[in-house]
Amino acid sequence: MTLKFPAMHGVIGHRDYYVAIMKLALIPKLFKFRDWAELPPEQRAQRVIQKNRIPEITQYILKNEDGYLFSSLTASFNSDPTFTPVGDHPDLGILEMPFEADLVINDGQHRRAAIEEALKENPALGQESISVVLFPWENLDRVQQMFSDLNRTARTTSKSLNILYNHRDLMSRIALTVMERIPVLKNFVDKDRVSLPLRSPKLFTLGAIYDGTDALLEAVNEKDYEQKLAQAQEFWEAVAANMPLWQQVEQGDLKPAELRQEYICTHAVALWGLGSMGRTLISSHPDDWAARVAALKAIDWRRTNNEWQGVAMSGSDVVNRRQSRMDTASFLKRKLGLGLTPGEERSLKGAQAVMDELKQFLTPA
Repeated sequence: MTLKFPAMHGVIGHRDYYVAIMKLALIPKLFKFRDWAELPPEQRAQRVIQKNRIPEITQYILKNEDGYLFSSLTASFNSDPTFTPVGDHPDLGILEMPFEADLVINDGQHRRAAIEEALKENPALGQESISVVLFPWENLDRVQQMFSDLNRTARTTSKSLNILYNHRDLMSRIALTVMERIPVLKNFVDKDRVSLPLRSPKLFTLGAIYDGTDALLEAVNEKDYEQKLAQAQEFWEAVAANMPLWQQVEQGDLKPAELRQEYICTHAVALWGLGSMGRTLISSHPDDWAARVAALKAIDWRRTNNEWQGVAMSGSDVVNRRQSRMDTASFLKRKLGLGLTPGEERSLKGAQAVMDELKQFLTPA
């Protein structure tokens, strides 16, 4: 038996290759799963598959059947294919290879596994197609080199860009809409970078605004989207109105770089803490929460304020670890007169006790 695919022929790095169009139903059959974990690293042609990634990719396919998108799979074939040009186009034609051809995926094994799982849920997807870049098998060294070359320069996009371009995610849409409607956010949010350069004219990253909004709302669906959007906008407007430092930047009385260097109220850990505190505040005081936000004005946001040590600061560094975020939220809750859970109390006291001991150790006798 043979397999035939519409394909293009090309040359790269002095090697012939083909780009074939294959039905999704064929992908699990042609590209068998290989448990590379059974082999030592030097004998593998691929990295060991991370099975926890597969459900996420599978759900991406199933939840976006009208708009999911994949880049090409890349594989090596150990057979003698036949390429028959069509018409007057020598590099366009039909690629034919034995059905039992040995195909090794160089890039895309997680996509292949997710396609197999998605087909179990919806076999109709099998009639859709994906492009596969095919290279002739040479030896294990060459296959390993291909894997290295395909992945060595790969870079994930920044969190801010992912939020900006992800129109499916409702939380992203809320964060972007809120940002556009609140002047201090609209004018001083960097939509590209994951962190701000020293001299950046911006105050916040879009990723930090998203995380703070996510901490505020926790979840959003189509039914409560408008209500959650209104809540997020009202909360961040109230916060902005009670952040004199943000207003000074907006009015031109303080440079963004100076604010970021001397205060922590624009850093990701503070925005997450504000969002988490806001969720508790609105839940505990649904009728007058906005008035209570005024207590933010009395907080000393300077980096040199020792209250931040062990909470959002470690020495001269602002810390954005998970525990630091939670302790920052607890710290803000306390400042606004909100009760803390026993766990929050212990964590906050523990963090501050560690810093007190450290200060005593560093203080000369």
